[in-house]
Amino acid sequence: MLAIFNIVFPVFSLIFLGWACRKRNILSGGAATELNRFVIWLALPALLFDSMSRLSAADFANLRFIAVFALSTALVFLLTAWLRWRERAAAADIIIDSLGSAYANVGFIGIPLCYLAFGHDGLPPSVIAMVMTACLLFAVAIVLLETCLHAQAGLAHTVAKVGRSLLRNPIMIAPVAGIIVAVFGLPVPSGVQQLFKILGGAAGPCALVSLGLFLAQPVQDRQGASVSLLVAFKLLLQPAITAVLAYWLLPLPRLWADAAVLLSAMPIGTGPFMLAELYQREVTAMSRAILVSTTLSLPTIALILAWIAHR
Repeated sequence: MLAIFNIVFPVFSLIFLGWACRKRNILSGGAATELNRFVIWLALPALLFDSMSRLSAADFANLRFIAVFALSTALVFLLTAWLRWRERAAAADIIIDSLGSAYANVGFIGIPLCYLAFGHDGLPPSVIAMVMTACLLFAVAIVLLETCLHAQAGLAHTVAKVGRSLLRNPIMIAPVAGIIVAVFGLPVPSGVQQLFKILGGAAGPCALVSLGLFLAQPVQDRQGASVSLLVAFKLLLQPAITAVLAYWLLPLPRLWADAAVLLSAMPIGTGPFMLAELYQREVTAMSRAILVSTTLSLPTIALILAWIAHR
């Protein structure tokens, strides 16, 4: 438990620093929005490009692991969407909530935990899971959100508008550019690599500080039911589905199966909050869901690690 806390502690600390800076008026009420824009337009694209450009074919050799992680993520995403649709929620809110229930914090918590639990052998599955979450799942959510925004127009007009929006979106452009560099072995100057590394390193801390800034603002509607749904699905349902897939339906080698379950049990990452703030949808619910899921993940992850160790 102490080892897990030491990994999660920096996450709590960065959120608290943002909260404290807002409460003491060191940063203004608009700082959360501006910091989030910095992450969306500069830091996160740099991180995605840098991550994708360093991948090799060997990183994606285990197609069954990809299938297990993708299926569990998709099932949780779709089930959340169905439940929120039954509640007659707005389409954009459904997408944001569905992203939140399926978006694991692999980068900040999952990778160090996999290394702690499995050593260097735990890094390949955690890198694949990070790319699938931060690139693929994020991209799907953006495409769906942009489609909702332009759905009033005719089909051809909607496709054209969505296409233009996606082509101008750095979060969509950066990983594609990184894949091209990786596939064709294009050289990237060391100065450019260093620039992307510095910018990418700021993505996580800035997103967490932005989250803390937002949490410090007075909120009237806490949307408790939605938060409970997201937290329960993320911490309990997704690892349960992953376990069924990884151990029985699509059995993986022991280490890869254990890693898949552990990674799927991570709390909600900051990606859904960034999109919620950018599109001004479900910001309150998402910010609190991230905080609650991160707090509650301490005992749930400890239980999963104990279960893995005694299987």
